[in-house]
Amino acid sequence: MGRLTTLAAVAASLSAAAAQTFQRLGACPDLGCVLPPDQSDFLPGQYFDLRLEVHAPVNGSEAFNGGVPDDKFSVTIAKEGGEAKGVAEFFAIDEPKLETWDFKWYEDLFAQDAGTPSVVNVASRIYRKIALYEPGNYAVTLTYYDGQTTTANWVVRPLATKKKAKNVILFIGDGMTTNMITAARLLGHKSINGKYQSLLQMDQFPILGHQMTHSIDSFITDSANSASALYTGHKSTVNAMGVYVDSSPNFFDDPKVETLVEILKRTWDSAWGAVSTAAISDATPIALTGHSRSRYAYGSLVDQGLNSVTNYSWTNHGGPDVWFGGGAEQFNPGSGSYEGKDYYEAFANAGYDISLNKTSLLELGNSSKALGIFCQSHFPVWLDRNVFTDNLNTFKNDPHGTTSPALDLPGLKEMTLKAIDILHTRGGDKGFFLMSEGASIDKQMHALDYDRALGDLLELDDTVRATVAHLKAIGELESTLILVTADHGHGFDVYGGVDTQYLSSKPSDREKRRAVGTYEMSGLSQYTVPVDGVSYGTGPNFPVNWDPRYTLAQGFSANPDRRENFKVHKSPRKVVSSTPGFAKSDMFVDAKDSPDGFVVNGTLSVTESSGVHSLTDVAVFAMGPCQEMFSGVYGNVDVFYKMASCLGLARPDGKTPADPESGCGSKH
Repeated sequence: MGRLTTLAAVAASLSAAAAQTFQRLGACPDLGCVLPPDQSDFLPGQYFDLRLEVHAPVNGSEAFNGGVPDDKFSVTIAKEGGEAKGVAEFFAIDEPKLETWDFKWYEDLFAQDAGTPSVVNVASRIYRKIALYEPGNYAVTLTYYDGQTTTANWVVRPLATKKKAKNVILFIGDGMTTNMITAARLLGHKSINGKYQSLLQMDQFPILGHQMTHSIDSFITDSANSASALYTGHKSTVNAMGVYVDSSPNFFDDPKVETLVEILKRTWDSAWGAVSTAAISDATPIALTGHSRSRYAYGSLVDQGLNSVTNYSWTNHGGPDVWFGGGAEQFNPGSGSYEGKDYYEAFANAGYDISLNKTSLLELGNSSKALGIFCQSHFPVWLDRNVFTDNLNTFKNDPHGTTSPALDLPGLKEMTLKAIDILHTRGGDKGFFLMSEGASIDKQMHALDYDRALGDLLELDDTVRATVAHLKAIGELESTLILVTADHGHGFDVYGGVDTQYLSSKPSDREKRRAVGTYEMSGLSQYTVPVDGVSYGTGPNFPVNWDPRYTLAQGFSANPDRRENFKVHKSPRKVVSSTPGFAKSDMFVDAKDSPDGFVVNGTLSVTESSGVHSLTDVAVFAMGPCQEMFSGVYGNVDVFYKMASCLGLARPDGKTPADPESGCGSKH
């Protein structure tokens, strides 16, 4: 009786602490953990792992059972209306061996300040590469500590075996919100008396929906687990992709879930690719094939992109047919590549044509697989590649690994159109999937460099416009579902106008703020008006004037201290820096940033050097087969299930059109 009373008290304390800063294990509020956890969804036939953990805290408020975990725990699974069976029996697999480890965590900020972590001992088992094929509701029940239970209720989504779209192109504007889209429209499209004379391409899509972006254990997501939700239909934890985060010390042994391209490859043997203006090892592109709790394991994740999951028997996705982006440091053995390997050579040996600049990209044939790595780290942004081009010479980002600048750079449009040509050829009647990311919308919003962010958003829309035209030209528009969405948002908005000349002329912050006009004093956009008859000449749908006197009053809801003058920054922005005499983690307004502006007090911890993501829902624009599925408001995981349904990936058994003899796991 005493043990049960103690357990009830522990459960109550865990419930009360669920919204606190620190969590023992995000998807596990009890001392018994089932991963995938309660409320998980599955595609019929999708491979996944089942991890069970029993925790025994040694100290802290949860201290229990002398720190000895129950290693005699049991687990059952039952389909609604059916008999509960042991997991090994249900899936007709061997019982896995018991694993044990310990981990530490801080219960709150006071414990962190005091340096007094709580220690937890763990007993665990993991069932690898299993699948559920019959739609319906399932209950997985873990029993431990003399009758304590943790139950995970799962849903297997409906079957969808018919391919309704031959191809799917998923555009992701990283961090892109409706407010940013509105601001970008104002910059790039002329209006007369409140009516736009032209529109963004995404404005013209027939279907608009919204997705909610929460992660599994936080309202605010990052790019890794939000991309993972879009690609797997399973929510995860910040920094994780393709896995449910367990408490083990190994970054790569966490329970995995199969991604869209892995399922698409084994089901239809379709072609697939990824294009990004970030490093190809960055979260959004690499999550298509990555399975790790750490998005920062870049080298190993690149290896997974070529060779499938490291040290693990999993679906072989065959490697991308197209991989275009940055991140050359992960391919050069002298730059810290995974295990010192030359990944240019590894991809070449696997049959890839290699391109390291725009010139060679445009010369690639369409029949072979292609790897294009055009710079180290992330691409210089559209504004620097097209307007402030002298900035390119300040980069030391040559894809060969030297300290020279990469000057022969393609844009998102060139990479995407070339990727479509290759995938169209290689996919043939089997079709293709392409993810194309405008990455620095997010990266520049983090830096509070709004003009650079909005420039990349306009580049994304220009790419979408060119894609629609190109698909029509090659006869694939009617057979291709095109989606434009984001992985998460930022708390950005425009709230008025600014007379930058007046602002710069005033000596004090309070006087400078009089330059900000609201409502009838906010004025109109001058971005589409040439200065003295001269424009930047970057083409239609982009501003002709990036530095007007009367500009936008724009800002963030979650930001460090900064100084604002609202002008375009002609070199990349750095809003804060460390100060002599203070800890390096203490951030102060950078004296070189907007020196004629006024100070805006931050809303974040003084240790934060950039803006952060926000709670906001993000838009989903849809055009083509299945477009009607994407209207309304839904979770980010639903984007995966809608794409999977449109591609006919939900299989009723282990057999697939591509591999009629394949099969794994229970047919329940």
